[in-house]
Amino acid sequence: MDIDDLFDCFNQVTKLEVAKKSKGVKRSKTNNSDDHNTSKKTKLDNDEEELEQFKQSITEDLKNRILVYSIDTIESCSHEAAYPSNQAISPLVPAQGEPAKKYKFVLDPFQKESILCIENNQSVLVSAHTSAGKTVIAEYAIALCLKNKQRVIYTSPIKALSNQKYREFNDEFGDVGLMTGDVTINPTASCLIMTTEILRNMLYKGSDVIREVAWIIFDEIHYMRDKNRGVVWEETLIMLPDNAHFVFLSATIPNAKQFIQWIAHIHKQPCHAVYTDYRPTPLQHYLFPAGGCGIHMIVDENGTFQEDNFNGAMAELQNAGDAAKGDQKGRRGGVRDKDPTQTDIYKMIKMTVERNFAPVIVFSFSKKDCELYAKQMTKMDFNTTTEKLAVDEVFNNAIQVLSEEDQDLPYIKHMIPLLRRGIGVHHGGLLPVIKETVEILFGEGLIKVLFATETFSMGLNMPARTVIFTDMRKYDGQRHRWVTSGEYIQMAGRAGRRGLDDKGIVISMINEKVPSAACRDIIKGSPDPLNSAFHLSYNMVLNLLRVEVINPDYMLEKSFFQFQHQTDVPRLFEEYEAKLKHYNEVEIENEEEISSYHELKQQVEALYVQTRKFIQEPKVLGRFLKEGRVMKVSTPDGEYDWGVVVGCRWVKSLKKKDKKVEIDMLLNVIRENENDVAKPALLEHKEGQMEVIPIDSTCVTHISSGRCNFSGDWKSKEIKKMIKPWLLKLKENHPDGIPLLDPVKAMKINDPQLKEIMDQIANIEAEIKAHPFQKNPSVKEIYEKYKDKMNCQSDLERLKSKLLEAKKILQMDELKCRKRVLRRLAYCTSADVIELKGRVACELSSADELLLTELLFNGLFNNLSPAEATALLSCFVCTEKSDKPPKINDALKGPFRQMQDIARRVAKINIECRLSIDEETYVQSFRPFLMDIVYRWCNGATFRDVIDPDFYEGSIIRCMRRLEELLRQMVQAAKVVGNQDLEDKFNEGIRMIKRDIIFSASLYL
Repeated sequence: MDIDDLFDCFNQVTKLEVAKKSKGVKRSKTNNSDDHNTSKKTKLDNDEEELEQFKQSITEDLKNRILVYSIDTIESCSHEAAYPSNQAISPLVPAQGEPAKKYKFVLDPFQKESILCIENNQSVLVSAHTSAGKTVIAEYAIALCLKNKQRVIYTSPIKALSNQKYREFNDEFGDVGLMTGDVTINPTASCLIMTTEILRNMLYKGSDVIREVAWIIFDEIHYMRDKNRGVVWEETLIMLPDNAHFVFLSATIPNAKQFIQWIAHIHKQPCHAVYTDYRPTPLQHYLFPAGGCGIHMIVDENGTFQEDNFNGAMAELQNAGDAAKGDQKGRRGGVRDKDPTQTDIYKMIKMTVERNFAPVIVFSFSKKDCELYAKQMTKMDFNTTTEKLAVDEVFNNAIQVLSEEDQDLPYIKHMIPLLRRGIGVHHGGLLPVIKETVEILFGEGLIKVLFATETFSMGLNMPARTVIFTDMRKYDGQRHRWVTSGEYIQMAGRAGRRGLDDKGIVISMINEKVPSAACRDIIKGSPDPLNSAFHLSYNMVLNLLRVEVINPDYMLEKSFFQFQHQTDVPRLFEEYEAKLKHYNEVEIENEEEISSYHELKQQVEALYVQTRKFIQEPKVLGRFLKEGRVMKVSTPDGEYDWGVVVGCRWVKSLKKKDKKVEIDMLLNVIRENENDVAKPALLEHKEGQMEVIPIDSTCVTHISSGRCNFSGDWKSKEIKKMIKPWLLKLKENHPDGIPLLDPVKAMKINDPQLKEIMDQIANIEAEIKAHPFQKNPSVKEIYEKYKDKMNCQSDLERLKSKLLEAKKILQMDELKCRKRVLRRLAYCTSADVIELKGRVACELSSADELLLTELLFNGLFNNLSPAEATALLSCFVCTEKSDKPPKINDALKGPFRQMQDIARRVAKINIECRLSIDEETYVQSFRPFLMDIVYRWCNGATFRDVIDPDFYEGSIIRCMRRLEELLRQMVQAAKVVGNQDLEDKFNEGIRMIKRDIIFSASLYL
């Protein structure tokens, strides 16, 4: 890849800052040239000439031009722009004449700046907090296109959001169409709303609509980091024509500049980033300890962290005893409590409503818990008689889209009493008509308390006065973990209604001890960066081989994944040169003698590392975790200096019956500012401060034989002030190293392998004592100098590897492997010419394209009825799990086994072609749990008959709708094959499932 071409977007960068420091508008322009010095050649390897040429190709034209605007304003926003190197920087000029759209309110600075970019026909990324008013910019872009008689596309990540935007924009503009796969309305409209997948498919098929589009709006662009679907955004952005312009709407992202540089690079056009941290309605953050009596403010509306209040909440949690140690289903959820009015959640809701903090959104990370909490509110009623009548009217009108039989479903009957009292539930398992009704009622103020999962914080513009978190931990599919600061910001952002509330309230319920640092990092941490989730798929590779204008290699070169990887290159070169200079400046006499001494030291250290797996065993380590124990730990964040144990707790392991131990340690850390994540620091670091850091037992590296014997609260400020000087004195008193516990003698670990390792350590340490260098009076100073030089050498080798790796195109090896698989299965020739099977697989993007194509060509569907074929295809779209064995119709047991056999063959071919894939995991990914439900539904059963208590009704409907989309793709695949019988069979499958409540119309349409 041409590195100069990749980095040409750095050559011209404009930066605009909107601040409140001066009156009027001042403009200044400065040109800065950043030329790097020529690299010195190192003696370490033979790659320096190659690195030098690589560096020159990158840094030759790396220049910055900065254009600064300052205006007088109350709030502030930042504005940066990336220009390709072949374009001159042109100041943005306000449009002449009437604006495309007028607003009844005063626009915020970030809205004005964004609209200015659009009026100048230049792309813009708008990054702002939830509910800040980003939709205003999208509306203006649409209005401008309609005024200029141009076409515009608005894309969203989910169909539900597309439906809502269609209703909203159709009321506003009229000339609006919708394309989501499920529904197509007015496809010739000037403004088309669609999901990103639909836009991607239009690009692959060369739709004429794309040639006519002037602007494309990408809502929720931060969804690009989604590991499963994020790649769709990258594919789409790379394939879009350069003459189109873009509006990107996003939650706050810290690397907005990097994203616009990528856009400027791939589309050879200026791209602006307008972002603001300003929140119109400030937030106050509180903690509610499990079993406690009230809430504790830990962050005020000015963003100040209240350490004393936090410690008070922790003390209250500790005093609550068993209530604090119970799981969420104890006092928190009330499963074991006979009286629901005594649960924490009941007390919390009652308190918020009494203090006039409603409406309230209660976020829980479990669908079951959402419904459980709602049922506990049976004694609460938040609506007046008039509001109850309004709820009845909305609800009755909403369910008119259903048949009379479906209107009598138990879940629908059970929901209305809850809604009438102003209480709602919102999660992905709800019937779509119920979920949309809840959204409408909440938007109209008829629901005062809403129990929702985190999906409610995506896309929907429905703020509340208060947000409550029932837990600060969530299960992400692999492990239970603390929520990230980005997730917290997204959900907490729903608190505070602009123009209605002077501040928003965010309350987090905690039922376990949260370390102060962890809590601070969650609540005051930075938003999650927009990192690429680009990955190759067979459908992508085949579609790219089929089209003429672009190929898979080009897609890899232009991906944001590749761009992010290579933007670090200039920084790596600077680091490399600094290390090289330092390495050449260090001169040591008798290096050969010191080298052998160093080698012995390294051997001892390596053997000590081997002992760690013995001492880290929870049953062993737990005996020595008394308060005051001096230990050293190393985490993914870095290696810490010596610290002190201030507490520990036993937690159940997810995968094993055994328990594991988590340790709270006082460690020296540094923060550049209050909001930064804590970083390890040496005890000698003056700016460092002692903080309680939660540590896993697997991070322990050294256990001292000494203990600190202070009395009092180990987490108090007084102890923290005393610990650091005490540890420094301990290090001074033991210049050869703080004494460690002997694993065999002191810790009583009776393992033959460990004893052998300890004997080896003793022998090598004896050699070290007898070594000639040990007699040198300056042994410590010289050896530290030599170690520094060796570390520098290791860093140089590491940086050199990174730089040489940066020249390569990432994922190219995987692309070669995937092409090898496609050739083995006869999807394409050795010359990358698509065969018939490849053209069939190009039509299949909703499920595993290889296995579906193999099933088609193996004739598996030929002898199945439409109902049986449809039921078998449900395995490809089912995401539900069940502990019970799946029900499979006798007629489908044979085809299902055949499908698994073919899946094993496909997996084996992938493995043979050196792709990382687990055969059993791949086969088990095709789940048969809904086969019986689909089969009975196809044969005319009612929804009441097919619903299963193991699955949410909404999950069944979501699966059916994905199945209908897959069937439509199978129809197209059958057309490519030329098999009319199969085409008719899949069409009949669509007709069979597309009825009644499962495909009832959206309330937004």
